[in-house]
Amino acid sequence: MKENTIKAIASAAAAGVGLYFRELFIPVAVLTGVMALDYISGMANAWASKTLSSKTGILGIVKKLCYLLAVAVAVVADWVIQSAAGKAGLELGNFYAFGLLVTVWLILNECISIIENLSRLGVPLPAFLVKVIEKLKKTTEEKGGEEPGK
Repeated sequence: MKENTIKAIASAAAAGVGLYFRELFIPVAVLTGVMALDYISGMANAWASKTLSSKTGILGIVKKLCYLLAVAVAVVADWVIQSAAGKAGLELGNFYAFGLLVTVWLILNECISIIENLSRLGVPLPAFLVKVIEKLKKTTEEKGGEEPGK
């Protein structure tokens, strides 16, 4: 009986999360994909430069998990705003602004890091792509207050 109750609660929670995240599913899936690509390209870069270490690899995984935690915090902020607006009689509809902004910002940072890793590995990159990435990196550093890919 206790096991069935736990399964029912877990199923209800999963269904609720699924409904809430339907707007964020694709961006979070893209973020997960680029995080994996960044990790792989970073490990390849570390291997090529003979600086590969298990400590650095584990820290990279922890960092990626913290990215997902940042998205979760942004989603909670969206929920709080949506709930407060509802209590005040305002209907915001599907308000996912912070969750979406944080997710897209992290996707951009991961893409910048992937390009940097590929460049360090000697992969020939089109000049226009490098210029665009450099501009995005500079803009992100100025707006976000931290250096992407670090």
